[in-house]
Amino acid sequence: MLNNNMTELLKIEYPIIQAPMAGGVTTSKLVAEVSNSGGLGMIGAGYMTPIKLREQIQEIKQLTSNPFGINLFVPNNFNVIENQIKLSNQILHPIRQELNLHQKDSLEIPNFNEVFAIFMEQIKVVMEENVPICSFTFGIPPKEVIAELKQANILLIGTATTVREAAENEIAGIDLVVVQGSEAGGHRGNFIDGNEESLVGLMSLIPQVVDNVNIPVISAGGIMDGRGLMASICLGAQGVQMGTAFLTCVESGAHQVYKEAILNAKEDQTVLTRSFSGKWARGIKNKFILELQKHEEFLPDFPVQNTLTQEIRKFSAAHNNQEFMSLWSGQSPRLAKNQTVESLIKSIMAQAQKLNIGI
Repeated sequence: MLNNNMTELLKIEYPIIQAPMAGGVTTSKLVAEVSNSGGLGMIGAGYMTPIKLREQIQEIKQLTSNPFGINLFVPNNFNVIENQIKLSNQILHPIRQELNLHQKDSLEIPNFNEVFAIFMEQIKVVMEENVPICSFTFGIPPKEVIAELKQANILLIGTATTVREAAENEIAGIDLVVVQGSEAGGHRGNFIDGNEESLVGLMSLIPQVVDNVNIPVISAGGIMDGRGLMASICLGAQGVQMGTAFLTCVESGAHQVYKEAILNAKEDQTVLTRSFSGKWARGIKNKFILELQKHEEFLPDFPVQNTLTQEIRKFSAAHNNQEFMSLWSGQSPRLAKNQTVESLIKSIMAQAQKLNIGI
C-alpha cells in the first residue's frame, strides 16, 4: 500500500517528499538526509542564483547517491507601479524607524524579463547537472520548457490548489501533482483560481482531484506524521509533501528563532498574509503582520513587495527579532518536534505501518 506508482517513478523507498522551502531552509544536509532516509529531498531554489544552485546540487551529490529534486518558481507577469512602491515604503517607514533602518529611496526591482531570464538559467542548470526531478510552484512552465525537460528524462511535479489547476498540470504533461490544501504553510501555489476560491481544505481536495486526474496525486498541507500520511493515502493520494515537519528538524537551515516560534505556536496562531511578499502565504502571526493587515490590498504584488521587505526580514533575523520575520508555518505546529530527519521519517513510517495493519 505504501509502495506505489509515485515511489516507483521517483525511485524512493517511502512516499514522503520534503517540501522545497525557499530562502535557505533546504540546506544540502537536510536534502541529502531526507534522500538517505528513504524520502525525496528537495532544494527550494526559488530565490537562488543559477551559480548558487549549481554549487548546491554538486554539494548534495557528494552527500547522497539517492534521487533528490529541485523546485522552481514559475515567473508570472507583474507590474512595477511607482505609486504602489511609494505607498508601501510609507507603510513600512515606521517599522524601519523602529529597527533603526534607513529609508531606502531607490531599490533595484527586477522586471519580468529579468526574472524569466533567471528562471531559464535555472532550468539550464537542472538539465546540465542531470537532476532527476524538478517541481514547480506558482504555475506551469511554458510548453517548450516542459518538452526540453522531458527530453532530458527529468520527472516533473506540479502544484495545484484546486481540481482545475491539477487538471491543467496533467494536460501540460506534468508527471505528478502536489495538491496544496488551505492548511499548508508558506506561499499559496494557486495560479488559475483566486485566493478565496483556492482555499480548499486538504481532506476535501484530495479525493476530488484523484477522481479527475490520472497522474499520481501527492498531498500537502498540515501533514506532520503517519496519521496524516495514512489519511492522505485512504483518500487516494499516493504520498505526502511535508514542510513544517522538516523545518524544525536539526538539519534544517531555518533560523533558531524561527524554529522556536513554530515549536511554541498553537494551531490558531497561523494566518494568511500578503504583507511580506505580495503573495498570499500562511505564517505565524506577529507584529509585522498585524501592523500591515489593514493595508494588504494596497501592497504591490510579488516579487515587488518581497524586495521592499527584504532588508527588514534580514535585519530582524540577524537580531533574533521574530516580530518582523516571515515565520511560515502550516496549521499543525503543535505536532512539530525538534528531531533529526532520520528519526522523523522513522516515526512517520512506524506510525503508518501500525495504522496500515488496522485497515
